[in-house]
Amino acid sequence: MNPAHLRSLALLYISTQLLLGCAAKRPIADRQPAPGPPATAPAETVDNAKRDTSVPPAPSPSPAHPKHGKTLQTPAAVGYTEEGNASWYGNPFHGRRASNGEVYDMYKLTAAHRTLPFETMVRVTNLNNGKTTTVRITDRGPFVDNRIIDLSQAAAREIESIGPGIVPVRIEVLGNVDVTAGFFTVQVGAFRDRGNAERLRDRLGASYSPIFIQQYDSPDGAFYRVRVGRISGEQAAQDFGEKLRNTEGFAPMVIRLDEKPAPGVK
Repeated sequence: MNPAHLRSLALLYISTQLLLGCAAKRPIADRQPAPGPPATAPAETVDNAKRDTSVPPAPSPSPAHPKHGKTLQTPAAVGYTEEGNASWYGNPFHGRRASNGEVYDMYKLTAAHRTLPFETMVRVTNLNNGKTTTVRITDRGPFVDNRIIDLSQAAAREIESIGPGIVPVRIEVLGNVDVTAGFFTVQVGAFRDRGNAERLRDRLGASYSPIFIQQYDSPDGAFYRVRVGRISGEQAAQDFGEKLRNTEGFAPMVIRLDEKPAPGVK
């Protein structure tokens, strides 16, 4: 092989190696991972609790605290329910004033509840037989801690609870009603003797405020109910009631504070 031919082969070999080296170092841009969707930010927590120092303290440090007053409430969705025992009432309450101020008519489909707003429509189902009725809340009660609703005689007849007197029920609020909003109080006692009610009020007055006595003229005579606090939100009132149960030994009942009490109610 002549020298000229050897030189040509050598130059070809060197050129090939240079090309291969450059290709090995070149970045491969089209293998970068495709951008994914942006990360979702965590849900924002809102706490706009307002303070109301006119009501008594309670043990929970959360915003739903009687001393700290108002807390944001979510309206109860259609279908809000609770279960418990139902009783009924007729004579001698027929013709007397209900808590909303109207005359109680035991032949109308109405009911008493301790915390649901007046005019709330409620479907009541007798869990023993599946019978249902729809009632309007017009009164407060029942003031017995193992019952959740007191039906008119007409409503009790519709669900066949007249005979048994007390039956297990499911109640369902009809409509988008915020059943937890508003102001509530905690009942800690009911007395026939006003003096006993006043002594309890005076004893608790050193630790809690406000405390008031509500007179209720029942068919069996006057009762004097001792109630503690004006608390925004039902859950805060329930928490405060538990504090009174634990520290004072009461069997508390949470009651809605209504805007317009019935005539004669103090």
